[in-house]
Amino acid sequence: MSGKTFRDPVHGDIRLPGELVQLCDTPEFQRMRGIKMLGTASLVYPGATHTRFEHSLGTCHLTQRLLANLGKDPQEHLPVLAAALLHDITHIPFGHTLEDERRVFQRHDTPERLRQFLPRGGLGQKLRQLKLLDPVLAILGGQPQEAWHSEIFSGTVCADLLDYLRRDAYYCGLPQSYDMRILSMFRLDGQGRLYLEALKNGLVRQDVLSEVVNLLRLRYFLSERVYFHHTKTASGAMISRAVEAALESGWQLKDLEGLGDETLLYRLQHDLAEPIVQLLIGQLRSHQIYKRAYVITRRVGEARRRELVDGYHHDAAHRRQAEAEISQRCKLKPGELILYCPAFGMQLKEADMRVRLKEHEIGPLSSVALPELQILRERHQDLWKLYAFVAPQRGQQLVKISQACEAHFREPNHLPALQGGQLFLEL
Repeated sequence: MSGKTFRDPVHGDIRLPGELVQLCDTPEFQRMRGIKMLGTASLVYPGATHTRFEHSLGTCHLTQRLLANLGKDPQEHLPVLAAALLHDITHIPFGHTLEDERRVFQRHDTPERLRQFLPRGGLGQKLRQLKLLDPVLAILGGQPQEAWHSEIFSGTVCADLLDYLRRDAYYCGLPQSYDMRILSMFRLDGQGRLYLEALKNGLVRQDVLSEVVNLLRLRYFLSERVYFHHTKTASGAMISRAVEAALESGWQLKDLEGLGDETLLYRLQHDLAEPIVQLLIGQLRSHQIYKRAYVITRRVGEARRRELVDGYHHDAAHRRQAEAEISQRCKLKPGELILYCPAFGMQLKEADMRVRLKEHEIGPLSSVALPELQILRERHQDLWKLYAFVAPQRGQQLVKISQACEAHFREPNHLPALQGGQLFLEL
């Protein structure tokens, strides 16, 4: 069956076999052209408009290259390639914001969501025709015949990660990358699991270790500059709060599953008369992004941080009550103040990649005493921040709002511009 070549600005020509092209040509896969990889990051980096469509192509392409480097015939492992191509197919608009950051919905890649979504429509029909539905469901659902079938594109260091790091940096205009020779370092152990080979002739290859650390440095760099940028976080919180209001009005997850980013924002703005929704989406559309009024950082200590995560990340009702109490104290309209609390983890999970550094021992890189690695892990933890975001028209009340938040959380404001109950203008 003839294939097709896609011209990709990151990887060059991507050649897919005809079976996968048929999957690409379904409405379900084409929908991903309307879902940006980085959500609202384009408000900070205007070029960051790349979508999950091209990321999926890139992940499949790198999976092909990894298969070849492992001595596997890509055509004989078509289900693995199809799973790599479809690994993001259940993504909803602004998925990471809604699923990971505000926990409005469960994650898109749970077995339940996959079993409900994959068999539907034109994609489900094509998967059945090609006899790929069951093996792809097994691989994506966590039950592959061999562990590497899923690890190759969904492990700690994998085709998915290697594509989005290079793609995100490119489209954000950040001159950062890694050496593609890392693809040649992948191996399979006796249990059919992937690892990185860092041993040659009984000696540790320092060039391999330095390239792996470089990869982790890039992951941290993008987290700091892009993934957790405060403007991206604030705009994402605005969308999340609007979707929460839509759910209170009767919306369900299924109402988002067929949408792209713009169609979701359009429906929120035009199908709902809720004042909160109109306020939030209206301000987002006119680039009136909410401002930081209050911040708590990691320096409150691990125990206190766990309390905050339990109360304001996992407990949506408690978070909503706190928003209402602070808003009432400051005479703010509903929706003019949004609390954002990320999950506790903030782990640099890529540091747990499996590496062989001794002849008969394969273990996580995190077990190796590398000073650079420890510094990166600590700095990644420091990205954790609880925010109170406030509508920009309330800029004259920042001091009062900061004081109200300090009283509610019983913690001083860690935002330098508002420490001590005073507003210091940042030049």
